[in-house]
Amino acid sequence: MKAVSFAAPKRVEFVEIPTPAPGPEDVLVEVHYVGLCGSDLNAYRGLNPLLAYPRIPGHEISGVIVEKGAHVPASLTEGDAVMVSPYTNCGFCPACRAGRPNCCQFNETYGVQRDGVMTRRFAVHYSKVYANKKLSFKELALVEPLSVGYHAANRGRVAETDTVLVIGCGAIGLGAIAASARKGATVIVSDIDDTKLAVARKYGATHTINSVKEDVLAAVNNFTNAEGVSVAIEAVGLPQTFRLAVEAAAFAGRVVYIGYAKKEVCYNTADFVRKELDILGSRNALRVFPAVIKMIEQQQFPFLEMITRIYPFEQAPQAFFDWDASPADFTKILIDIKSAGG
Repeated sequence: MKAVSFAAPKRVEFVEIPTPAPGPEDVLVEVHYVGLCGSDLNAYRGLNPLLAYPRIPGHEISGVIVEKGAHVPASLTEGDAVMVSPYTNCGFCPACRAGRPNCCQFNETYGVQRDGVMTRRFAVHYSKVYANKKLSFKELALVEPLSVGYHAANRGRVAETDTVLVIGCGAIGLGAIAASARKGATVIVSDIDDTKLAVARKYGATHTINSVKEDVLAAVNNFTNAEGVSVAIEAVGLPQTFRLAVEAAAFAGRVVYIGYAKKEVCYNTADFVRKELDILGSRNALRVFPAVIKMIEQQQFPFLEMITRIYPFEQAPQAFFDWDASPADFTKILIDIKSAGG
């Protein structure tokens, strides 16, 4: 069975791997689409410290159950369209004991700490599978990345009385925008790209700011009567946007970081204390897949417009090359695994 593999940074190969056999509590999933996210691009570039080569990428998954083990519940059947949670948890670390397995100390995510699913079939424990009869396979492939942004809105305790600043409107940022708008908040979005800001308005943004053309803090003050936002969600991962989130937050506000900064971030920490901020990390997604599936089902926002381009399986190396060469041109790339056949 053919799979896409990162042999080394910026070196993508096709390799042969065994066809998996499901265990008694596993389902065998035939993959239709795999979405690419920032962790995949960092893996391609050699910038992900959690990853060792060679590594098969892929964790944003849609597919169909083609076989099930003897102990899989009857609620899952062959032929079900599914998305898959790509995370693991140990059950024993402090995070797991606290009921937050999304940030398990020993988590292994597909395509990062363990091989991913950019291949035709894979076996997975039934508890990681979410079946749905309404969404298309393209929509199911969007559930996991949207869930990461949705979880960030939950971490920020976003409510209808809040004004939320989302910094960055890539796929993860769009998830935070849609979730915040769905919760009734007023949403302000900052990005460097007018095209992506236009998409953000379709996902519920009330105000948009091009940070190349405008002073973000001045614009935020204008929109909030100089109070700042009650929640700032950072979805970029740059030192300057990490600081911007703190600066834009109101007194008694909340700051949520989704992005991973690749460089050291220096703060004037006086605002942490003076504003009595809640500063929160947000990792993966916690118990939000059903809510995100329902959100997509309701068609309040045009989620399929997130997809910039779909590459056939055989062109997966080209997809990474194109994305690396011009990352601003893409919001979401899908790889059409079913096009591989067999």
